[in-house]
Amino acid sequence: MSDLIRKTAAELAELMTSGQASSVEITQAHLDRIAAVDGDVHAFLHVDTEGALAQAAAVDTRRAAGEELAPLAGVPLALKDVLTQEGIPTTAGSKILEGWKPPYDSTMVKRLKAAGIVILGKTNMDEFAMGSSTENSAYGTTHNPWDLGRIPGGSGGGSSAALAAYEAPLAIGTDTGGSIRQPGAFTGTVGVKPTYGGTSRYGLIALASSLDTPGPCARTTLDAALLHEAIAGYDPMDSTSINQPVPAVVAAARNGDVAGLRVGVVKELGGEGYQPGVEARFHEAVELLTKLGAEVVEVSCPHFQYALPAYYLILPSEASSNLAKFDAMRYGLRVGDDGTNSAEKVMNLTREAGFGDEVKRRIMLGTHALSSGYYDAYYGQAQKVRTLIARDFVNAYEHVDVLVSPATPTTAFAIGDRIDDPIAMYKNDLCTIPSNLAGNAAASFPCGLADEDNMPVGFHVMAPVLRDDLCYTVGAALESALAEQWGGVLMTKAPELEVTR
Repeated sequence: MSDLIRKTAAELAELMTSGQASSVEITQAHLDRIAAVDGDVHAFLHVDTEGALAQAAAVDTRRAAGEELAPLAGVPLALKDVLTQEGIPTTAGSKILEGWKPPYDSTMVKRLKAAGIVILGKTNMDEFAMGSSTENSAYGTTHNPWDLGRIPGGSGGGSSAALAAYEAPLAIGTDTGGSIRQPGAFTGTVGVKPTYGGTSRYGLIALASSLDTPGPCARTTLDAALLHEAIAGYDPMDSTSINQPVPAVVAAARNGDVAGLRVGVVKELGGEGYQPGVEARFHEAVELLTKLGAEVVEVSCPHFQYALPAYYLILPSEASSNLAKFDAMRYGLRVGDDGTNSAEKVMNLTREAGFGDEVKRRIMLGTHALSSGYYDAYYGQAQKVRTLIARDFVNAYEHVDVLVSPATPTTAFAIGDRIDDPIAMYKNDLCTIPSNLAGNAAASFPCGLADEDNMPVGFHVMAPVLRDDLCYTVGAALESALAEQWGGVLMTKAPELEVTR
């Protein structure tokens, strides 16, 4: 295996700056890795070999000409297949968009290109980001590189698996109810959900517009912060974008000083239903923060227990509205258009063939929740609960700087284990959903391996709106302290992925 793929994004950037490696060499090493192992991992839906090498060559040319480049210029990245990239297949993991090539770049892609970051290709995901395991992709399941018989999380399992398999040093995910943080926890990588509105949704194929948040994924806290800085900031193309400076996330990731930081352990996010190994690693991480000078107290957020049912009314309601555009009339799949069927029949046939079971389930649930006579009883009540959850955060932040919990109740489970039990699947997001409903910043950082199965455990940090830097401060402190025990980041303890193809 090339040494280049084992380097962090920051190390790769330094190698290019010092002239020890070129972007083309680094990009080719990662493309070779994808060719070697992705047949087993299935992290990617589309690999843009020619385009990636052309982007890398352009960065090398600019660097040779003495241009001042962005910090991550020339570093490769894996992009979740829910963000449009001009001329590159973009499916959102659904058959209904199979073969669609967008005519424009999302703001996220524009910013990646402006930063000189090389986009390797598009990663697998649950269809329209509806899922917690990447088993709902219309194009097959992604496998966890730590154990190919287990799921990598979802909906952004492809992005996190690409990192854990050393197919890319950086990735972009989107987080609606935990789809960056939960896969990060399951694969021993770093996943950050920025403050809602801190990153642009323009060109993001919407699931739930009041919840969706693009964000960075990486193997280290600093790499995630560098990527966060490159993609964040105000965008006039997104009406929900916040016109405020980007928090000092890179400085926080380089500092990692938690002395005097007030840390609140959320009482409601633990106990019954949580895997013992997950709780053990979490409490050990809390002890580490205490030793580093943090002030740790227990905090109650009583309405967090209602986050899951509220979320699964709000999200399907918004999804049913957002997905109405896939009507066989404008773009994407079209079935039954043989001249004998009405437009309504063609629409029905297309949506029947193009949408998977989970998407249909949520469309029906959302349509029912929004229907006449039920709107106030379901959707209206869920929005009231959302307000109460946001108030829990506000009240908690009067006493502490950040809140912490396990990122997930369990480690990654076996493929097929919960696919037929939607409620069990939804419970994966117990810890992550409250931050989406409130819109504050949150992140998952690796904190060890569970005793029961030797699989990664995530440490979840929640910070106030536009205090994303506090997440990175805690993550950097934890990463540095644990690296002394592990001899590096958690990925150094991962089993070597055997190359079989």
